[in-house]
Amino acid sequence: MDLIAVLLTGLLAGGVSCAAVQGGLLAGLITRQHRNAAPVDTGNTAVRTKTTQSPLNRLADDVAPVGGFLIGKLVSHSVLGALLGTLGTVVQMSVGTRTTLQLIAGVVICVLGLSQLGVPGFRNIVIEPPLSWMRIVRDSSRSQSALAPTLLGVVSVLIPCGVTLSVEALALASGSPLAGAAIMATFVVGTSPLFAILGYAARKAATAWRSRLAVLTGIAVLITGLYTLNGGLELAGSPLAASRLTHAATAEAPPAPGTVTVQNGHQTVVVTASSSAYSPANVQVRADLPTTLIIQSDNAQGCIRSFIIPSLGIDKILPTRGQTPIELGPLPRGPLAYSCGMGMYTGTITAA
Repeated sequence: MDLIAVLLTGLLAGGVSCAAVQGGLLAGLITRQHRNAAPVDTGNTAVRTKTTQSPLNRLADDVAPVGGFLIGKLVSHSVLGALLGTLGTVVQMSVGTRTTLQLIAGVVICVLGLSQLGVPGFRNIVIEPPLSWMRIVRDSSRSQSALAPTLLGVVSVLIPCGVTLSVEALALASGSPLAGAAIMATFVVGTSPLFAILGYAARKAATAWRSRLAVLTGIAVLITGLYTLNGGLELAGSPLAASRLTHAATAEAPPAPGTVTVQNGHQTVVVTASSSAYSPANVQVRADLPTTLIIQSDNAQGCIRSFIIPSLGIDKILPTRGQTPIELGPLPRGPLAYSCGMGMYTGTITAA
């Protein structure tokens, strides 16, 4: 299993999404610790000299809290991944369940972004998990001990963001404790850079910059929410999904040579699943002919391997390399949409 796709998911989308849900707690904890640890000017030169630190020590103090948070987060999410992988040997998450979770996650993240931006009607909305979970987190965030950031990182597993839910679905689908732990650990590593920046900014940012950072974060969170919501719409086969809107607004691309073959009243469609796309993305076939779709895996990685045709209820796990035949039967006129298990990569077979 290649974990590069999971790492990129954490780096490009998961960091912003998780920071929207958990970043406020981390920034608040670091700010309180920094304020309480600040030396008091007593007018005593000896005292001031004693509290002066070297640049290296100051840097260590600045990065230690977020480092502890990320270590705790890595441990708890790895354990969760192992549990999900174990559970995956018994039960698999259905397409409908994944679609519902992704739609809910997208709406929640969008609301958080609008609230962060102070949009009227949203600015006073606070979305929180059950009070029993939040009590654990708040107790940890109020603690002034050296282990407080680490404890906060451990219990952050109780407050998953929308992208985390999707990665948890991959861990569940892995059907292996080791693979599940690796998936979640890699995802957390991907989210680490943004949390490191957020934690450092909480220590260093001036008051004048905090409002600007809040606006930038709100915009980033809103974009992430729309991206997550669109993934759910893709899985649901909604006409409002970006790929459907694009398909309706653009001209049909001609099928690639050799993609569709017809023999003895039966047609075969070949689509290649690579590490970053399904190609060709749009294929035109003849309607009302029995049809076989062959997915040719060419180093397929990540969620590309989870192949879904929502309208037909087809859910296949593709090999990294090799062919996967799927019988579609006679196709009625119109588009037949498919996507990866997270709605990130899509394609269409149009019968005419």
